[in-house]
Amino acid sequence: MADKACCAPPRGAQSGLAAPRIAPDPAAHLRNCRPCPGGVALVGTSDPQIPSDCEGPLIQKRVRDLWVEAGTITVAQFRRFVMATGYRTIAEQLGWSFVFFDHLPNRGEGTLGVDGLEWWRKIERATWHDPTGPQGAPASDEMPVTHVAWDDARAFATWAGGRLPKEAEWEHAARGGLGDVRYPWGDDEPSDTNAKHLNIWQGEFPVHDTGGDGFTGPAPALAYQPNGYGLYQMVGNVWEWSAEPFRVRGASREARQINAAARGQKLLKGGSFLCHRSYCYRYRIAARTGNTPDSTSAHTGFRVVYDHAP
Repeated sequence: MADKACCAPPRGAQSGLAAPRIAPDPAAHLRNCRPCPGGVALVGTSDPQIPSDCEGPLIQKRVRDLWVEAGTITVAQFRRFVMATGYRTIAEQLGWSFVFFDHLPNRGEGTLGVDGLEWWRKIERATWHDPTGPQGAPASDEMPVTHVAWDDARAFATWAGGRLPKEAEWEHAARGGLGDVRYPWGDDEPSDTNAKHLNIWQGEFPVHDTGGDGFTGPAPALAYQPNGYGLYQMVGNVWEWSAEPFRVRGASREARQINAAARGQKLLKGGSFLCHRSYCYRYRIAARTGNTPDSTSAHTGFRVVYDHAP
């Protein structure tokens, strides 16, 4: 169960590009956030499903009060940032990004794929505003912004007066006050025919998504019901960049090997619309993955947290 089948591959060679310095803009007025009370946060799980990701053990950390964006940052929010700053994302600078093949004409026939992950296609000029490339439909305002690298996410967060969340903060927010649960709504497993809480894959990956949750691609950022803290889609839909590097706890030989292999990667949380229990069971709160900070894809976005009330 649960290899990295749906997770986006890294760029073949790290680009060396980095975001320009962006100053906070007090006039941004972008916040659509909810209060998240501090306290003792639960991080990880005592029932890991993907041991190689080092999801366990379940530990406690103290976190402060936060204000968390209700959803992942939307296309409309990101557009305001770009218009105010002239910012160009790493995908725009490099001229391409990864797109899932079933969202392309003729399933991306004639485009370059990734060895062993052929459903990911290298699409020229796929960007946050043209998520399947210039021949596809432009991004809708209410959708989560995607094709953003870690540096892009951090630049936006700084401009908006916030930051990316730490893993403990993200998990604390995702639990919504419920404690040691597997999902933001509790422990009930989503159904293949009716995943009413989140946007994941139903059917046979990668050939057919039944759309039992209402979508066969990304859903609007504020779709479905929010959790106990008023936060939408903390799992499923799009992966969310965090503030931290991807690393695993512990001093074992395995932990050292994993950390060495993941050197330079950043942590992502939450899973995406391509996750399914049979092969990528990462739409759980404790699930985690990593990728190089310059990597971009059609199922990776971010959420912003703030240390002070709006």
